[in-house]
Amino acid sequence: MIPPTLLDRARSQAASGRPAVSCGQGGWTYGELGAAAESFRRRACAAFGDLTGRRLAYLTPPGRTHVAVQLGAWSAGAVAVPLATSHPLRELEYVLDDAEPAVVAADPALERSEALLRSAKARGLATLQVSEEGGDVQGEEFASADAACPPVRDRGGGASAAFILYTSGTTGRPKGVLLTHDNLAAQARSLSLAWNWSARDRILHVLPLHHVHGLVNALFCALWSGAACEFGSVRPAAVWDRWAAGGITLFMAVPTIYARLARAWDEAPKATRRRWSKGAARLRLMVSGSAALPASMFERWREITGHALLERYGMTETGMTLANPLAGPRRPGCVGLPLPGVDVRLAPSGGDDAGHADGEFGEIEVRGPQVSPGYWRRPGETATAFRGSWFRTGDQARLDDGSYRIVGRLGSDVFKTGGHRVSSVEVEELYRTHPGVRDVAVVGRPDAEWGHRLCAAYVPEGKRRIAAHHLREWGKKRLAPYKVPREFKAVERLPRTPMGKVRKNAVALMFDEAAPAPAAQSRAGSASGG
Repeated sequence: MIPPTLLDRARSQAASGRPAVSCGQGGWTYGELGAAAESFRRRACAAFGDLTGRRLAYLTPPGRTHVAVQLGAWSAGAVAVPLATSHPLRELEYVLDDAEPAVVAADPALERSEALLRSAKARGLATLQVSEEGGDVQGEEFASADAACPPVRDRGGGASAAFILYTSGTTGRPKGVLLTHDNLAAQARSLSLAWNWSARDRILHVLPLHHVHGLVNALFCALWSGAACEFGSVRPAAVWDRWAAGGITLFMAVPTIYARLARAWDEAPKATRRRWSKGAARLRLMVSGSAALPASMFERWREITGHALLERYGMTETGMTLANPLAGPRRPGCVGLPLPGVDVRLAPSGGDDAGHADGEFGEIEVRGPQVSPGYWRRPGETATAFRGSWFRTGDQARLDDGSYRIVGRLGSDVFKTGGHRVSSVEVEELYRTHPGVRDVAVVGRPDAEWGHRLCAAYVPEGKRRIAAHHLREWGKKRLAPYKVPREFKAVERLPRTPMGKVRKNAVALMFDEAAPAPAAQSRAGSASGG
């Protein structure tokens, strides 16, 4: 028996009558969603012929139309390339040049839509306007694909490409990550089992739809399970009010969203806070990911809502790989154990097999059916990313009492200074507990004497800046001297990706660019992670 793809699972729900997706424009049942997807498929195939294996890029706002276009593209055999609504035109053009889609679809209601379609035409690409108001994604029946455009299973099945998703590019230009239908099915199966998804669930969705957090963890798990996905506003008051209204069972967000929600709660009247907290407490699960969750935010959120946020770890290339338990204690700063169907190991810098004891470091390596086959048109980088069948994440971690604790990325989060290895994540976690620090990012700058000198950019709590010598002395009482940053800079905000990850390369540029390069021995030691 051939395992089902996500498209198969969504189609199998068509006769259920259950709600599938809803947004400001209203809601669709699974049957109505299927009809809309089929309408888009027929229109695209009629206009552009057989789309088997060709890329279809689309710029649509989060909501039911986006889902219909995505499923319709798959039904036509196309490889979906979702574009980020938050990105400037220059970044969107980069994706067009790299992915070389056969068709570029866009919703004219979006600000960048007209410029994007104009740019696509200038590149000789076919274009398509897709608008729910114009009836472009509406359909009367959920018909099966016809002979002119056979079902995706007839074009290579689950092993065929489903997505090209572009990484956030925190250390270089974004790379296109290929994900197959089998990859997506494996990821949805694993998370649905681990987090007990069912048709009774309803998730409030506030995440972007060009990233695995919003696509797989939130949307696809709902479609896989026959649950409902409600797209809502990311405005803190709107989120709190929606929880208070009832009916929502799950919520997923990045740490910055939880911080904004907590700040809105603090600023609300006492009666409103009681109503909001009561509503949030009724949800069965709240998940945090895409960036490290500060321990202080974990504890604060538990005080406000009673929820111990479930932190997990994953990346575009592997899907979710580690997670704290659904039932049982969740430890702040830890990301738990491997998810169902996922193999994880900590590989030392020499590349030998895992075998670390608690407290020892290693690079997280992952294998399993959820792992991407590689990068779009980048065979060299694909080869480098794998050690045999194991995908090398580049993230350093250690086992802490049987649970994985992320230390950071070698070169951007883990540095050698004075012969000592330092994790910026540990230093950041400590300084976030300072009453005058709202947020902080620590980077390593090249230094001839020390190898790297630690520098910290921090967002003050309130308008009062703190003297650098005070922050250093405060840190020395709590950290080993070599872990205390040598420079501090107050900033209004930290540069972040759309998913909330701090752009460490941009933070580094805030500090002295003229610093001498580290000695060759220090540089080699840092790279080896020894």
